[in-house]
Amino acid sequence: MNDEVRVYVEEAPGQRREVVGPTDMGLSLMELLKADGYDIQATCGGMALCGTCHVEVLAGPELPEPSDDELAMLESLPVMSQGSRLSCQIRITERLDGLVVRLMPQGT
Repeated sequence: MNDEVRVYVEEAPGQRREVVGPTDMGLSLMELLKADGYDIQATCGGMALCGTCHVEVLAGPELPEPSDDELAMLESLPVMSQGSRLSCQIRITERLDGLVVRLMPQGT
């Protein structure tokens, strides 16, 4: 059993940055990314109400289906892709190892 996970953030096409986080603290992907220095507003505090932690999942393991609340928030955003998720709703577990995401621009 691995106690840390590696997630990759695509900062530009072909340019990925590795973010390593613990699997035993109950963190969300949003919290992990913020702790690593990414500028995520998270004005709702991770309640799936603001959409400021919107990411696009590009590759990696299959994630649990989004909740109805997450889907409603995603559908209200001006830009949504098939891989759109709210990073506050993705829990850091060993199953996430190898996940690749792109931060979506705020206000778009």
